[in-house]
Amino acid sequence: MRAIVVSATGGPEVLEYSDYPDPELNPGEVLVDVAAGGVNFIDVYHRMGRYPLSLPFVPGNEGAGTVAAVGEDVEGVSVGDKVAWANVMGSYAEKAVVPVSHLLMVPEGVEPELAAAVTLQGLTAHYLTHSVHEVKPGDDVLVHAAAGGMGLLLVQIAKLRGARVIGTVSTEEKEELARRAGADEVLRYKGFADAVRDLTGSGVHVVYDGVGATTFAESLAALRPRGMMALYGQASGPVPPIDPQVLAREGSLFLTRPSLGAYIATKDELAWRASDLYGWLASGELRVHVSRRYPLAEAARAHEDLEARRTTGKLLLIP
Repeated sequence: MRAIVVSATGGPEVLEYSDYPDPELNPGEVLVDVAAGGVNFIDVYHRMGRYPLSLPFVPGNEGAGTVAAVGEDVEGVSVGDKVAWANVMGSYAEKAVVPVSHLLMVPEGVEPELAAAVTLQGLTAHYLTHSVHEVKPGDDVLVHAAAGGMGLLLVQIAKLRGARVIGTVSTEEKEELARRAGADEVLRYKGFADAVRDLTGSGVHVVYDGVGATTFAESLAALRPRGMMALYGQASGPVPPIDPQVLAREGSLFLTRPSLGAYIATKDELAWRASDLYGWLASGELRVHVSRRYPLAEAARAHEDLEARRTTGKLLLIP
């Protein structure tokens, strides 16, 4: 098959489009012809070696497609089924092997490309708004990078739960996207903590921060006493070590650095989150903005665009 292969960590140039052995199908797994692979910042971290993996590897943690073969001990899945997955490596390829424990059936009315665009980030947005901090009607919520793929989903889901949503963006174009998704207020990054306090009086209940180094300190200042800082990513770089006493000084704040795996640890939890997610898609309550589709061979360009913040919404690779 053709795939993107990382043989050495580094910049986007290490994403090599080449021939690669077809994945081996083991018991409890299915082989999928990939229709689309989602591009996420965790793929950048893997490529750079920030989250080390054994070399060589095929990147990509999210995808969707059609079942081509079913391994032993797999029940309830047939050749031809439309499926999606998240938190399984290997989607930057024409074929992928997925453990049935991580497999999601794509319902009628949801195209595989749409499933590839929403599954990983949608599951993440679900656990952030339903489990890390259970958003309630009347909550004030701050979403950084509100026009990105994650940000647009967080804005919409927080609004579904009755929150007032404040977003941060860097341009007028991105502000328009965030407002269309439902953001009540949209700010630029400079001085956002003071602006948040002017809007709320006491700060927000929760900050959803996938930016990291450049927003972290001010995000703490934007929280109300006993507020939750959910640092789910580090697009601008890792956050330096923090003295826990800072959390006490800022008002007995809560800080968490969650990851998806811990919040889809059981099949039931994965099914719950996916059912909500695909249900919102089918009903039209949740919209996914796919900003760019790249041929698989152009994965390096997709990473360059993502890292340079030239994108809004979701990026897809099409084999």
